[in-house]
Amino acid sequence: MRTSHLLLALVVVAIWGVNFAVIKLGLREVSPLALGVWRFALAVFPWIFFVKRPKVPMRLVVSYGLLIFALQFGLLFTGMQIGMSAGLASLILQLQVFFTIGLSVLMLGERPAVWQLAGAFLAFGGVVVVALHVGGDVTIVGLTLLVAAAASWGAGNVVSKLISQQAVAVDMLGLVVWGSLVALPPLTVCALLLDREAFLASFMGLDWVSLGSIAYIVYLSTLFCFAVWSSLLARYPVSTVAPFTLLVPVFGFLGSAALLGEPLQGWKFAASGLVVAGLGLNLFGPRLFASRR
Repeated sequence: MRTSHLLLALVVVAIWGVNFAVIKLGLREVSPLALGVWRFALAVFPWIFFVKRPKVPMRLVVSYGLLIFALQFGLLFTGMQIGMSAGLASLILQLQVFFTIGLSVLMLGERPAVWQLAGAFLAFGGVVVVALHVGGDVTIVGLTLLVAAAASWGAGNVVSKLISQQAVAVDMLGLVVWGSLVALPPLTVCALLLDREAFLASFMGLDWVSLGSIAYIVYLSTLFCFAVWSSLLARYPVSTVAPFTLLVPVFGFLGSAALLGEPLQGWKFAASGLVVAGLGLNLFGPRLFASRR
């Protein structure tokens, strides 16, 4: 991977990591599904009038929007509201790496290298460390919804790769905008059916913290990050790009400590260390194996 693309991937995962603390701030006044509607409404308008739909089959755009936007974030926001701390949510969501690699093997015929598998399982040790220290800030329903969100993200990554195979050059910003348009109706309908009163109340009297949270989630986490992420998936194998998200919990724990005052215990550093070690093995495994030969 080129150095410039490596740095872009790191910027994306840093923004996504801090995003979990920002989501928690936004959920203080906005219902989970309303936050999703805010996110994708502002990601669609006014950009939809200036950005053309990607020249790929509409079924792939719909699949992308439903999986990586509507399902992932509807489940994520609801799970965090029901019972999941920001730092821990940033870690559990990274199970998407395993869903992504597994689905890419089944659907795309990719074959991850030995060091990539070893790096993924080493990083998974970080998830195990966190699981051993789960306390009262996590509920079974919240955890289940986060795992489901991770599965949705993994499936969306595979769809993104399929989209890149349909055309020589895909407008990734257009994919994000049009994917957001697909996500908007189902999220709005679900919000009106499941929590109409809280949904409507979420659009009145927002303070600057809530507005700032929404702006961060829309313009940085969605428009910028997903456009960059999709372009990286188009250039490199899924099993090379997806493990970068294992760094998200590192920034998630730091952002949660800075913005929400969540404590940084030693076991969190241990978990983050395993994640970084797994990512390092995944990225530099070819050089290590080549030097040994």
